[in-house]
Amino acid sequence: MAEIMKGAPAAETITRALILRAEALKRRGLEPCLAILRVGERPDDLAYEHSAVKRCEKIDIRTVLKALPADCGQEALLAAIRQINEDERIHGCLMLRPLPPHLDEDAVCEALKPGKDVDGMTAGSLKTVFTGRGEGFAPCSAQSCIELLDHYGVDPAGKRAVVIGRSLVIGRPVSMMLEARNATVTMCHSGTRELPAVCREAEILIAAAGQAGMVDAGFTNPRQIILDVGVNAAPQGGICGDVCFDRVAPLVRAVSPVPGGVGALTAAVLCKHVIEAAEKAAGEKDARSLEN
Repeated sequence: MAEIMKGAPAAETITRALILRAEALKRRGLEPCLAILRVGERPDDLAYEHSAVKRCEKIDIRTVLKALPADCGQEALLAAIRQINEDERIHGCLMLRPLPPHLDEDAVCEALKPGKDVDGMTAGSLKTVFTGRGEGFAPCSAQSCIELLDHYGVDPAGKRAVVIGRSLVIGRPVSMMLEARNATVTMCHSGTRELPAVCREAEILIAAAGQAGMVDAGFTNPRQIILDVGVNAAPQGGICGDVCFDRVAPLVRAVSPVPGGVGALTAAVLCKHVIEAAEKAAGEKDARSLEN
């Protein structure tokens, strides 16, 4: 039976380290702060907002909630972004997505300063992921994959990794992040020919296609580590991943569950990005003090 790679222990390890970093920032006179920008009241948005606020409270990160009605206009949303950009007391912003269809999500994302984009939604953040240079951050779900591997002692260096999915939220950024760790990465999708055969060659397999139960026993090998990033409606209610967990778990070295795997890390990773943004702001503040 595979080792079950649960996200909660990894999240707690990250949280304990962040508490110390937040305390150090406060001793320097800086309070880490996250703005959460929500349009409407979608249940999944509210659930993630609640999770993020709870994790921030554990670490002593201040949160500022900015909720706009579902029928708000583009200019009202852009005004909220501008306010966040201009407020030096706010170090990171999480905008809950997707936005209502009448809003131009791309334009809103690009209005946010990359240095405050703690969930990798701007082109500036993606540039940072793809080039290793810049002030943005990786999408939290992609970063959570790397954090989960680290927690369970999996070094991607020299390993063959296969990523199913090519979105800018998971597939492409996590492929680049694995490559930066010296893995040899193949990025696949639902149209890849002989997909099961390609996946059977992987030592690390990340399933992020958004298709319930897509990965079954025919995708596996005994030395394989599988991270399931899929979040799909389960036929019996609740959510399920892209991996047929019960069929795959007896056949591989390790696998993450859904729920309780990669998704359990995202709020902790979000807080890590906020602390990193606050630490950068503290360094810039110190530099300005020396200049004066």
